[in-house]
Amino acid sequence: MQTLTLDGFLVAAPSILSAQGSGRKRATFRVLETTRFRRADGTAGERTTGFNCVCFNEATTEKYIEPFAKKGTRVVIQGHVENDTWTGKDGVEHYDLRLVVGDIRLKNRRDAADGSGDGQTVNEPPAQYDTADDIPF
Repeated sequence: MQTLTLDGFLVAAPSILSAQGSGRKRATFRVLETTRFRRADGTAGERTTGFNCVCFNEATTEKYIEPFAKKGTRVVIQGHVENDTWTGKDGVEHYDLRLVVGDIRLKNRRDAADGSGDGQTVNEPPAQYDTADDIPF
């Protein structure tokens, strides 16, 4: 089995689907990963690759992907690669690779408390000590 670790960004909000018989939920989404490199002549270049991903874990889909994943969310995914085959409306068979998610980490930036959404402010927990007290050392 081929294992892949992918660090990228969601192209769009994940599609949450329910199985017809059992009603179990799964999430499908596309992740873009960009690699930056230097060419032999010294000029910078970059290559962007898209990956189709599917998460069959219902708990992960309901508790993390559905409420928190949105377009532009940075994700780190570990999973295995599978062949995906389907027949189109024109009768032609299509082949693709997809990443079956084993572990996913959402790397959302926290929005500022004032609602500006700049993603730079992180709310700290309240201090345990009164800052007006003298420091004992």
